[in-house]
Amino acid sequence: MAKRVVIKIDYLIKEYKVGSLRKLAEKCDIRHAALSELNNGKRKSINFGHIERIAETLGIEDITEIIDFVEIDEEKAL
Repeated sequence: MAKRVVIKIDYLIKEYKVGSLRKLAEKCDIRHAALSELNNGKRKSINFGHIERIAETLGIEDITEIIDFVEIDEEKAL
């Protein structure tokens, strides 16, 4: 099995009671489209400036609240 880095946008919205992806984008001053692509696994690269802004905005000290490394089914990933 292959592994992939994922950004836990849905978790952050729920856990930090942000309300929506759009509100998270506004709070963090990140384009909604960029967060949406991260959330849907459509973005192949991660802008660490975005990760830093999310952490700062939500007061997150532990990066594992934002990023995870998960196994994926390679056949489904193609």
